[in-house]
Amino acid sequence: MSGRSLLAVLLHAWLVSALQTKTHGDSHVQLDGALVVGTAEGLTESFLGVPYAHAPVDDLRLRLPRLIDSYNGTINATAYGNQCFQQGATLSADIPPDVLEGLETIAAVFSPNLDVPESEHCLNLNVVRPANVSRHEKLPVLFWIYGGGFTGGSNAMALYDGSKIVQRSIEIGEPVIWVAANYRLNAFGFLGGQEVMDAGIGNLGLHDQRTALRWVQKFIPAFGGNPNEVTIWGESAGSMSVFFQMTANHGNTEGLFRAGIMSSGSSVPTREVTDSDVQDTYDFVVQQVGCSNATDTLACLRTAPAESILAAANNTPSANGFQGLATPYTPHADGVFVTQRPQALVQQGTLANVPFIIGDTQDEGTLFSLGNLNITTEQELVSYLKTFWFPGASSNDIQSILTLYPADPAEGSPFGTGSADAFTPEYKRIAAVQGDMFFHAPRRQLLDRFSSSQVTYNFLSARMNVSGVGYAHGTDLSNALGPGDMTDYFIRFVNHLDPNGGSAPHWPPYNTSARRTLQFNDGSTPLTVTADTERLAGTDALLDLSLRFPF
Repeated sequence: MSGRSLLAVLLHAWLVSALQTKTHGDSHVQLDGALVVGTAEGLTESFLGVPYAHAPVDDLRLRLPRLIDSYNGTINATAYGNQCFQQGATLSADIPPDVLEGLETIAAVFSPNLDVPESEHCLNLNVVRPANVSRHEKLPVLFWIYGGGFTGGSNAMALYDGSKIVQRSIEIGEPVIWVAANYRLNAFGFLGGQEVMDAGIGNLGLHDQRTALRWVQKFIPAFGGNPNEVTIWGESAGSMSVFFQMTANHGNTEGLFRAGIMSSGSSVPTREVTDSDVQDTYDFVVQQVGCSNATDTLACLRTAPAESILAAANNTPSANGFQGLATPYTPHADGVFVTQRPQALVQQGTLANVPFIIGDTQDEGTLFSLGNLNITTEQELVSYLKTFWFPGASSNDIQSILTLYPADPAEGSPFGTGSADAFTPEYKRIAAVQGDMFFHAPRRQLLDRFSSSQVTYNFLSARMNVSGVGYAHGTDLSNALGPGDMTDYFIRFVNHLDPNGGSAPHWPPYNTSARRTLQFNDGSTPLTVTADTERLAGTDALLDLSLRFPF
């Protein structure tokens, strides 16, 4: 047994025995010149709402984040910090009632915590660790980036509290520390336009995440964490954020992390932040808050009431609206953080040379296709695809996609459901195209480009079937964060850069010939190793089209 493995076993035994009778109380960490007061419960200790950057208010609004590099006094870390402003979202009135009932479980994952205020004073993070860990332990760190379409989400959402992950890591003798940081959203964090590009402030939410990673490097040792063993993990927009962190700085991690996990998201088929639709959104926000006549519209936005900016954002597209995932707040190339169009970065081989896990749910597109149930004919679908997803594509280009994704409901998503769930003649078709375009095709592009040069693992989740939407986007989270068997694989990966161990079925690394994938299933066979070949011709065609005609 290696020295590290022996240390983990001894730490596990000590923690379990020492904490068997522990219930709850205060916990304290000396952070620089400050005393951080958190809470202890069971096997874990939580330190919530610790500010990592100066609040982006007044003249700091719409500017790059500024790391807090020293602390004094007492920090009350016993309750969640503010959430960043959330863009409002509404579900289509056309969604069948039985589907709405099934969506309640998924909605609970992605809804903001109504008990926690929203504010620009939101750049805070949570640290959850095994209880009674000293600052000398040097435990691996799991850095969580939440999803929400870059318009919503926070570290105060119940499923993201990290305590179950940390507790499970203790139970299997692989202790980790959990860190989850807030980042700016919608018009506050992902506003585009020529003015934004000229000021070098595109994709501010990604800069926030990077700043939080720098905070981890400086301060996580005080909590017993090892800054040299950080794994970044996200879901949905958080997963896409992991991709952007891995491509930032031309793929140089700057020592901020050593591995990545991407759950439902990687590159996106977007253009530059100066694209016309993104510019239109900037101009709309400027007009709505009364800054149209200002000499310097960015300076005017910095003085506008935050509520006015939020109200303007609430009148721009969101991921569950008619445009689907083609929203103006999805990261676009800004020449600074995202140096080129995202899928071109993959083509050119720009990615941190670190091990990574990546995977999707089976029916990624169903949730996002409930917003366009009014598309009921093929001609309407052709017009929609040319307008929102593939601007500039010819009718022949679109027809080639529709040939690969026919109108037959049995070929659509939710997959494997025959003629069921065909709420409109085009719903399952749109869901199949959208899921493959935004999730499965980019994932396969990433794996095909990098699996020969770095260690990669691929998964598919077909667990937690939801009426009408199947194994939809987000259904893997109950397993990943549950904890479930996916949790154990991820914890082992954080510790050893290899998800395998114990008696669990072996998860083979991915390669382009066998395309081996670990599939998480419902039913009597919960885990199988399969080949990732479903609709391969379709995802290849969608990738080609999105490279030619990004939105």
